[in-house]
Amino acid sequence: MRKSYRHGNADALDTPIVDAGMRQLWQTGWMHNRVRMVVASFLVKHLLHSWQDGAAWFWDTLVDADLASNTLGWQWAGGCGADAAPYFRIFNPMTQGKKFDPDGTYVKRFVPELKRLPAKYIHEPWLAPENILQYADLKLGSQYPLPVIDHDVGRKRALEALQTINGA
Repeated sequence: MRKSYRHGNADALDTPIVDAGMRQLWQTGWMHNRVRMVVASFLVKHLLHSWQDGAAWFWDTLVDADLASNTLGWQWAGGCGADAAPYFRIFNPMTQGKKFDPDGTYVKRFVPELKRLPAKYIHEPWLAPENILQYADLKLGSQYPLPVIDHDVGRKRALEALQTINGA
């Protein structure tokens, strides 16, 4: 996480709302709370990284860092905090993007390589037909990455991992 975003926009995680949030955090030192939750869920649940890694990065990067809020927020996202129920909540970053940034204004501000995509595809550029990608002057896999993990696969893997911890 740290290495990718210290080098600017070149390395993306492939989920536009997550990329926008991480770029905003690196550029401004701040990120909206909803995006913080989506980013945390993606890192911890989809990618199975420790919540401590995310908490450390945010602590180092946020201008409004607060030890209790940061730690408890990341524990909540990881499903291991004092108020972590429902621990099985796994945000779908594409659904979150569509719900909270329906026209893609936020994503386009921080992920300019996607700025010419229509709102319909801004949160899932890999679903755009070739003619739309050509119009947007976007080459997936080079100018913007293909997904590193399918949401359904990541969600299933996270739920399986949670079951092993719970002994179910």
